[in-house]
Amino acid sequence: MVVLDSTVVNIALPSAQADLGFSNADRQWIVTAYSLAFGSLLLFGGRLSDLIGRKRAFIIGLIGFAGASALGGAADSFGMLVGARALQGAFGALLAPTALAVLTTTFTVPKERARAFGIFGAIAGAGGAVGLLLGGVLTEQFDWRWNLYINVVIAIVAVVGATIFVTSIARSGPRPKLDVPGTILVSGALFSLVYGFSNAESDGWDSPLSWGFLAAAGVLLVAFVLWQRRAAHPLLPLSIVINRNRGASYSAILIAGAGMFGIFLFVTYYLQATLKFTPIQTGLAFLPMIVMLVTAAQLSTNIFVPRFGPKLMVPIGMTIAATGMVYLTHLGVTANYAADLLPPLMILGVGMGSIMPAAIQTATLGVDRRFAGVASAMVNTSQQVGGSIGTALLNTLAATAATDYVASHLPPSASVAAEAAVHSYATAYWWGAAFFAFGAVLTAFLYRRRSVTLAAAAA
Repeated sequence: MVVLDSTVVNIALPSAQADLGFSNADRQWIVTAYSLAFGSLLLFGGRLSDLIGRKRAFIIGLIGFAGASALGGAADSFGMLVGARALQGAFGALLAPTALAVLTTTFTVPKERARAFGIFGAIAGAGGAVGLLLGGVLTEQFDWRWNLYINVVIAIVAVVGATIFVTSIARSGPRPKLDVPGTILVSGALFSLVYGFSNAESDGWDSPLSWGFLAAAGVLLVAFVLWQRRAAHPLLPLSIVINRNRGASYSAILIAGAGMFGIFLFVTYYLQATLKFTPIQTGLAFLPMIVMLVTAAQLSTNIFVPRFGPKLMVPIGMTIAATGMVYLTHLGVTANYAADLLPPLMILGVGMGSIMPAAIQTATLGVDRRFAGVASAMVNTSQQVGGSIGTALLNTLAATAATDYVASHLPPSASVAAEAAVHSYATAYWWGAAFFAFGAVLTAFLYRRRSVTLAAAAA
């Protein structure tokens, strides 16, 4: 539900804008309000699930997310919609890490764990593409508000399932305490980081506001790390992050998040703006990629990762994804979907399906049950920060490439503008390929030479 919402609402933005009458400048806040609340509260939400119990936190997150979605669907003003989106982000920050923590503590038998994380990793990787398809169907066939109301339906089913199938674990010993200073520091750091990159995307990298918030994020992160070293009850024990396998996994998820958002963003631009696909056609165009991603995820977690470990599978996945991005750079103003787009999308599906489940499974393996929530939150935080970085950087690089192309192909015309757009997308794909190539080298260096099933020993 949370992963779907990252893209499903984007499809509805033009219709919501026409209905509520807000400006183009204000439109970005529908996305930013969610990102700021979600990104800044993830570690707090993960730790909160450790403190109050995961079943309770999961159900609270579901009900809160559904209520915020219903409020957004019923919005009769821009302010009401922005407020609802911020509430969605806040409850999503509780829901997302709790869901992963439930998997981490429930599935401990290797075969069952591999199967569960294969499904979870596939959802994490493919959810954005499914959101594009679902958003297109709901917007075209019903109304933009159903892009929000649909969460209520999903939440009802999930609450019933959680009530029946998720078990409550009795706590032994004294109730752990919340690290309030650490929570304030890291929430402020993540807020500043997400806002800094979001502002750079809209106002440019030379904006004092962008650099001010990014600098503040750096200072607050350093202060957070220093505090965690001396806190009696740390929010995020540093041993979780500095473990080689977990650190490699968080890095892989961040890099894949940056590249993945680039795939969805610029391929969507290309399909709709250049090839004139409808929202539904755009969503359907991603279906083969989803199929390959799910297939690769199951093969990876059930066969290859237990046999070869993440040290082999994640770098291979990064290399495959980089290959798919390079393939996309050859697209022109006109293209045949089956011949030109289908192959790279399927390649990218295989790459992402090899990366995400293996990295997510390893990122939480061997973590003390008491900190499963905050360790899971690091997975979501890595993906969210990666998405923010990727979106801001790739948008800036693409915009610069388009401007330079037009300046070198005077006089401007409709054909030059179309070619400039495609050139800008190709620039983004090249940089996306560079992200994945860097990820392949980094993870090959960081991961230890052993099977994921033995990684718990390093905890």
